[in-house]
Amino acid sequence: NPPPPLALPVVDTVDIDPTGTVMWNGTPMASRTELEDRLKGVVAGGNIDEVHLRPNKAVEYKSVAAVMASAQRLGVTKIGIVGNEQFMGN
Repeated sequence: NPPPPLALPVVDTVDIDPTGTVMWNGTPMASRTELEDRLKGVVAGGNIDEVHLRPNKAVEYKSVAAVMASAQRLGVTKIGIVGNEQFMGN
């Protein structure tokens, strides 16, 4: 049997607006549970997706940290913050 074709990684974009609302690929997440269900879906799909976290520059860091913590706890391996240098550390 030939090997299955390699799936191209999907980039999931997670935006956080200034009020702390989290959007997954443009869809507002009603709750932390809904967000975590999406993250679980990434892991269930083989963890090949990349999750790009794009916090608004006005958002409180705790909102960003909460998303990162959920992703790490659920086992999402490819998540990174894009576009906002103030959250990148040194």
